[in-house]
Amino acid sequence: MRYVRVPKERIAVLIGKNGEVKELIEKHGINIEINSSNGEVKITGKNSLDEINAENVVKAIARGFSPEKAMLLFNEDYYFELLDIREWAGKKENHIKRLAGRVIGKEGKARRVIEDISGAYVTIYGHTIGIIGRIKEMQSAKRAIEMLLDGANHSTVYHFLEKERRKRKMEEFGIM
Repeated sequence: MRYVRVPKERIAVLIGKNGEVKELIEKHGINIEINSSNGEVKITGKNSLDEINAENVVKAIARGFSPEKAMLLFNEDYYFELLDIREWAGKKENHIKRLAGRVIGKEGKARRVIEDISGAYVTIYGHTIGIIGRIKEMQSAKRAIEMLLDGANHSTVYHFLEKERRKRKMEEFGIM
């Protein structure tokens, strides 16, 4: 049995239209009980691996991912990681917003470039940054985000991502 707290404004997304998202999660041998008054979600399943996967799906939806992207986490090739911007910014709200803005970029460009080049999915919600992807994609996206949070220039981060993408392609074709 696992518990996840979901922000109240994300509960409707977790349930879905006519309960569709909740039903999709439950098709994986999971039972979900949602307390909409406090946002607590109780997850029970046949085994702990199913529960962990469902917990990650619920956390991903809670942190801003669409249900479609979050459902990828039921696939054993996909992973979920959550970074807390407060580890770089401290607790000052204006620092958190500034760093989140660096990762989002002007009109969402930085986030979009990270997603396009790494192949991972990224969402920024409150003081957290969520990443969903296969292991190599996720590692590239996470490193790029950490570089931005550490103050690296956007162009430096984009060059890093391009280099990582070339490396992945060469590995795919057995050149490395």
